[in-house]
Amino acid sequence: MIRSPLRDLAAASAAALLVLAAVLIGRRIERTDHTLFADWPPLWASWGPHVGPGTPAAVTVALLVVGYGPVLAVRLPWRALLGAAWATAMAWTWSLALIDGWHRGVAVRLTTRYEYLQVIDRFHDIPAALGDFTHHILLGSPDHWPPHVAGHPPAATLTFVLLDRIGLRGGGWAGAWCITAGATACVAVLVTVRRLADEDLARRAAPFLALAPAAVWMGTSADGYFAAVAAWTVAVFALAVTASTRRRAGFAAFGSGLLFGLTCYLSYGLTLLAVIGAAVLFLGRSRVRTLPFLAAGAAVVPVVFTLAGFNWWEAYHLLVERYHQGAGGVRPYGYWVWANLACTVLITGLATAAGLGRAASMPAGGRHAFSALRRHGVRGRTADSHRPGAGPRGPAGATRATGATADTRLALLVLGGLLALLVADLSGMSKAETERIWLPFAMWLLPACALLPRPRAWLAAQAVLALLLNHLLLTGW
Repeated sequence: MIRSPLRDLAAASAAALLVLAAVLIGRRIERTDHTLFADWPPLWASWGPHVGPGTPAAVTVALLVVGYGPVLAVRLPWRALLGAAWATAMAWTWSLALIDGWHRGVAVRLTTRYEYLQVIDRFHDIPAALGDFTHHILLGSPDHWPPHVAGHPPAATLTFVLLDRIGLRGGGWAGAWCITAGATACVAVLVTVRRLADEDLARRAAPFLALAPAAVWMGTSADGYFAAVAAWTVAVFALAVTASTRRRAGFAAFGSGLLFGLTCYLSYGLTLLAVIGAAVLFLGRSRVRTLPFLAAGAAVVPVVFTLAGFNWWEAYHLLVERYHQGAGGVRPYGYWVWANLACTVLITGLATAAGLGRAASMPAGGRHAFSALRRHGVRGRTADSHRPGAGPRGPAGATRATGATADTRLALLVLGGLLALLVADLSGMSKAETERIWLPFAMWLLPACALLPRPRAWLAAQAVLALLLNHLLLTGW
């Protein structure tokens, strides 16, 4: 698809104006009505310019990725690229977190009065705690849970309970776990893009995934860990629907279902991952035959928690009531329903806004693109693109065989992530703090950057945004 760079700049400029409007209008609302419960709307943050021990490392990582990332992404062997992407995401996330110093940036993030580590001692008897979990969700209940514990199914808290049980106690280890796990999300997205679109697009997306502004909140936020589990759920499902044999498809679908069940017990809102899963199913080759295995895997975690005494549906309805008991019942829907999208711009960057503009125009802009997708592109990569060495460095014929529809397949995957995010937005259960809550959805918008020309310029814009956010603001998560 041919698209003027001016249209990319227009999309990025519109996104920047959305952020500016959210800041100016939000600050006015907070000064006059005090209903946003955010010091620096639309983010949960406060103004506080600062530097820290992570500053030199963060700037160095940014310069290296901008300077060498696009070239290395093309030249490295595929497995080496996945390892390099994870290592880079780790370095980027750690360095950004350490701009705030070890104590504030990592060690205490998960130990505040809102967080999971506050209740570790109350899970001494795990079955009893699960059976009694719903009795402590509402604010009026005895010993009610802290906001994040009450706001998530118990698998979220159990993660940190189990870390404590194996000796990895305290906020430092919890933060390290979230960063290490969260950084793998970019690898899962790359695997998915390669299987459902093509390797060339995955390689072009790799630097943007590793250097995402979202790393500001992936660092030591439990939602970064949730994003990784969700991303691997989708990636394993992509392996299932493109598997070459029924046996492989079945194993992968069961594994994806198992991860999806876990995802739903980490966060109620991540049931919307099914929207992205539907896009994967549409783009895959093996469809119906994967569904029974997917359903079987998805039943495992719910059955275990139900037998332990936790009722997911009851807890969700109590959470909705708890949500309206607190700030969620006061925060104005009319502001957050669009200001949340400004948060998304800040966590995915202006490059993603430009890429989404290309993705959104893909089916209509490319002549017969969607028709071609239905005829042969839906079934994934051709036999040539499955061969080792195919893709950007493979035979020219292989690239031509898959290039006609690869961009469109990527666009449909990205738009699936955008649809899930929009449903979460319209639900009214995501008013504020979406810079962390929507990390599992935002990861699926970033591959749209693969559609952009001049990657170094756009990568520089992504890096500058992240560095400014982390140096000018004291983020709450």
